[in-house]
Amino acid sequence: MTNAQLIEACEKEVRALSNTAEKGHDWFHINRVRNNALKIQALEGGDRDSLELAALLHDIDDAKFNGGDEKAGAEKAFALLLSLGASEPKSRQISDWIAACSYKGGNQKESDQLEVLILRDADRLDAIGAIGIARCFHYGGFKNQAIYDPDIPVRDRMSTQEYRQGPSSSINHFHEKLLKLKEGMYTATAKAMAEERHQFMLRYLEQFYEEWSQKEKGPPGPPFQSMDRLTIPGFEGSPV
Repeated sequence: MTNAQLIEACEKEVRALSNTAEKGHDWFHINRVRNNALKIQALEGGDRDSLELAALLHDIDDAKFNGGDEKAGAEKAFALLLSLGASEPKSRQISDWIAACSYKGGNQKESDQLEVLILRDADRLDAIGAIGIARCFHYGGFKNQAIYDPDIPVRDRMSTQEYRQGPSSSINHFHEKLLKLKEGMYTATAKAMAEERHQFMLRYLEQFYEEWSQKEKGPPGPPFQSMDRLTIPGFEGSPV
């Protein structure tokens, strides 16, 4: 089986597996991550075909949806690649890259493997900007999580378990993860791609806080209790 045939077969399997996925981690997300990875690889180097396979499989059996098993996704990817005709060394290499991809609340292991860094960048680019905002609120709704609650503090440092299971809100997630991603990009290509998306999120948050506090410009309305006590670390545009 050629690499092109393996990629085609893998895509077919992933499309079928992602039919029932949470829609922020569906086929469209997977395909965007693949396209990001290939765009970065074209400028940064690395094994293009293996990277494309890793991008296609990076969210298979994600720990967010399987009870927190961090190893299951990589092992499922390994087994799937073998079943499609990939060699054992190639399958293991790609599964190892997938195991190293997840953010884990900022607790991911350091890596100097170029393909791992590209895969991380490609995935995290889809977590920021306009699409990142949409995915953030979709996932928050999926978890029945508050859009925003000023009584839930922003968490700065947390374990992987706290990141996945602790109390938060969709707006807090901006500060706990999304706004940190630009500076955490590894490749120069991804850093450049991230800049506009990061700025868009800042503008969105500024508008959100303005509307939440009901201080936005407009006709007079009924009295509203001040939200001046609200302080969000890491974002100067929030009401203080």
